[in-house]
Amino acid sequence: MAELALCGGSAVAAELRTAIPPWPQFDASDREALCRVLEGRRWCRIYSGSWTEKFEEAFASYHDAQHCIAVANGTVSLELALKCCGIRAGDEVLVPAVTFIATASAVTEVGATPIFVDIDPTTATVSPEAVEAAVTSRTRALIAVHYAGYPCDFDRLLPICQRHGLALIEDAAHAQGTEWKGRKVGACGTIGSFSFQETKSLASGEGGAITTDQEELAEKARLIHNIGRVVGRPGYDHFVLSSNYRLSEFQGALLLSQLQKLPEWTRVKHENGRWLSQQFREIGGLEPLREDERITTRGYYFYVLRYHAEAFKGLTRDKFVEAWNAEGVPAHIAYGYPLYRNPAFEAQRLRETLAWVPDRLPDYQNLYLPESEEFCRQQVVLPHPVLLADRKALELVVAAADKIKRHADEVLR
Repeated sequence: MAELALCGGSAVAAELRTAIPPWPQFDASDREALCRVLEGRRWCRIYSGSWTEKFEEAFASYHDAQHCIAVANGTVSLELALKCCGIRAGDEVLVPAVTFIATASAVTEVGATPIFVDIDPTTATVSPEAVEAAVTSRTRALIAVHYAGYPCDFDRLLPICQRHGLALIEDAAHAQGTEWKGRKVGACGTIGSFSFQETKSLASGEGGAITTDQEELAEKARLIHNIGRVVGRPGYDHFVLSSNYRLSEFQGALLLSQLQKLPEWTRVKHENGRWLSQQFREIGGLEPLREDERITTRGYYFYVLRYHAEAFKGLTRDKFVEAWNAEGVPAHIAYGYPLYRNPAFEAQRLRETLAWVPDRLPDYQNLYLPESEEFCRQQVVLPHPVLLADRKALELVVAAADKIKRHADEVLR
């Protein structure tokens, strides 16, 4: 008789669907915040004292930064960060090979060239050794992604950037609430970039922000994001040529309200993530990202595991995920492959979409970064709302994985 749900048995985690909180979360305070904007009839953040300005002040304080500038989404926040750091056509920017496409497409949008570097598979963040090896005379910046909320190794990357005169741009789209040595990420490097898209840990549908401790960068960002105008200054004086990156007042008010809940959500996810990691280590074959005492809080976007097929009698990673889904666990494989394998980086598509000379582009199609390739073959993730479920629900997640390991031969027949 079949035990696994994939083979006709009963799902051990069938109750999990109702135990995981729906996302995004909202309550009466969020509804009230939106109504205040609606009834106030000032829906654009161009006024001094706006709701978006209040959110910027609160988010900067929460993320241990001197300055925050909120923008329309996390992609343009990366573009804004690059522009503020003086990145322009002909420059090279190092980016990890395992990340969302915006990390690289923001580089091409300012006319620079993304250079992919390998990751450390035990952390899923950019490898300091790979960064050091990739620096050339044209390298101007490193975008270090805090992948899934796991922070990059600042202790090693900051000295490399200082030695080569590189801006360290933190892609913190996944990392709201993450702390490194007791300080939240976002202004540990030169400048940080956040996303508030609806799946993120702090969400407003769309939205983003940059954070920094450098006054000069913050002032530049405020001008650039507002079509070159000074916020709160009447008239049509524009001091730089730029686009409009502004966040709306509805999103600013919603984020200000949501931010009040983020510390507790982060605490719960951090504790549940540690508990899950301990359980998976005991099962074997599902390897969590490396423990690091310098990471004092993890603000999760994904909970990441590396799947070892040999521990599951040779069951493939994709078949394991299918079986876990059948048991009721909403696991998936995240981005699936290194970013340079995305169709957008095929030579013909690059020639059609980029203004710069094609012979200056790297040969992305023939790139092979071994650690990134292997990591993407092994990666299994749980979305962060799973970590907001109670302990009884998390026990079902673990039980489902253990069940598959014990009965993997059912799938292999």
